[in-house]
Formats: sequence, structure tokens, C-alpha cells
Amino acid sequence: MSRLDADDPIYGDAASSDAIDLIVVPRTSDIGGFEVRRALPTARRRMVGPFVFLDQMGPAAIALGEGLDVRPHPHIGLATVTYLYDGEIVHRDTTGAMQAIRPGDVNWMTAGRGIAHSERSSPSWRQQANDREVYGLQTWVALPKDHEETAPAFHHHGAAALPEVSAEGIRVRVVAGQAYGAVSPVSTFTDTLYADVVLEAGARLPVDADHEERAAYLLSGTVEIGGDVHEAGRLLVFRPGDRLTVTARTPARLMLIGGAAMDGPRHIWWNFVSSSKERIEQAKADWKAGRFGPVIGDESEFIPLPE
Repeated sequence: MSRLDADDPIYGDAASSDAIDLIVVPRTSDIGGFEVRRALPTARRRMVGPFVFLDQMGPAAIALGEGLDVRPHPHIGLATVTYLYDGEIVHRDTTGAMQAIRPGDVNWMTAGRGIAHSERSSPSWRQQANDREVYGLQTWVALPKDHEETAPAFHHHGAAALPEVSAEGIRVRVVAGQAYGAVSPVSTFTDTLYADVVLEAGARLPVDADHEERAAYLLSGTVEIGGDVHEAGRLLVFRPGDRLTVTARTPARLMLIGGAAMDGPRHIWWNFVSSSKERIEQAKADWKAGRFGPVIGDESEFIPLPE
């Protein structure tokens, strides 16, 4: 993807509104007072690049003494990517990894042939008086067929390790993959675009066509593309091959996602992703039989297989 250069010709007039292939309004659900907005998958769009799942968590105010408690649960055939704007979550999994994630960090967990993990608030966070919100994105990246059965692994990268690119009124942190001449240290399995973008009012962000599939999830503010205005809480899926410009009508924040198209469709059932329905059936049996192994440090409970 091109650098943020004021002389770049795509800083000119934005492409027509035909540059947007689909607008997704996320489904909103409440899970015990914690709001989640799901933008992927939808009936009309199953994936954008390798991204097969996108949830916005919060922002949600958490009462003092309370916290997030996602009990141990399994995954196969994907990598989970957690990125926070506010709050803290402690990750534990069956590899023995234990890691707190805080705003600007990225947790990348490769499930491969099978992993289980939990996500909870720490005792100290539950008792702190200030900063009582949890807000972030949880995404799943489907693994290519030749890596679906890879060994499970977990990697954490602190905010300071992720490269930032800036221009007038624009700040981009490259969370995974590459964008605007910067490359994230996060190891990916396919061409990936995952970039946290903050725009001042009036800023114009060029989005070129280097990545095969691209979309923008608008977290806050109002933007204009090709003369059309878009409010927060929308996933804007861009047409392949079109250069375009995102103009911030107000201060705005968005996440660019995308990359190479996946090598075929994926089946999703509960927390399992695979190119094979039979493999998902095997994962169901394995979780029911306890064959994923314990989440180290969080062995006392788990989420049962849905019936």
C-alpha cells in the first residue's frame, strides 16, 4: 500500500460511490450487560481477505469488582486477533501462555489443529477505581488450507512494537500485515491488511488497491467516500481494484482490514473454522471428550459444547 504522501495522486477527488461494494450494519447483542456488534460473517459477505469474523466489544462500563469472564473454549483452523482501545484482558491457553493485553497491544493466537483459551479480567483490574471500560475488536483470521492443521501457538506484541505512519491529520498503526510502507512484526499466513487509523476532521486517507480485498470498519466519527457520508458502526467493503479516498467529516477512527482472498470457502460452527465439515465434526467430538487439554491456570471450568 502506498505511503502517506501529500503528493500522491490519489489524494485527489475520491472515487465514485461505486467503490463501495457492500455496507454491513453489524448485529448487536447483549451478553450479560456487555454489548457486542458482529460485522462478519454476514449472509452477503462471509470473509474480507482472510478475516472471517469481526466483533466490536463495547465500549462497556464495568462495575467495580466486576469484569470480563470468558470461560475456556476451543478453536481450530483460525487465528484469533485481539486489539483493545480501552481496558485490559488476561489471556490463558493450552500452550501455557498467560498474557495481559492492554490498549494498542495485539494478541495473535494460532489455533491450527486445536487450542483452548480463556479471556478474563485480572483481580487488580476488577478493583481499580478508574478506567472501568472495555472496548476493542476481536477478529478471526482463517488459515489457508495447508496451515489449518499447524501447531497451536500464541504471540503477543506490545504497542511500542507496532509501526506507526503519520501525515497531516492522519495516524496509522499497522497491527498486522503491511500498509503505507510499514510492516507489522506480527507473523501472518497470507497477505494481510489490519491497520488502526485515527483521522482529524478534514483529513483525507488514501486507500489504494495493493490488497486484493479491503474494507473499513468505522468505529467513531463520520467519513465521506465518493460523495456518500457514512456514520460509525458500519463495515464498508470496498470494490476490488479501485483506488479511493476516505475524507473525515469529523474526527474519526476506523480499522482497515483485508488481504488476499482465501483459498476457498470456510465452514463456521460455534468457535470452529475449517474448509472441511468433517473436520468440524471431529473438533466437536474432541471438545466433548476433553481432548483439547486444560487451559493452564484456568482449569476449573469450561464452556460446554452447544447442543
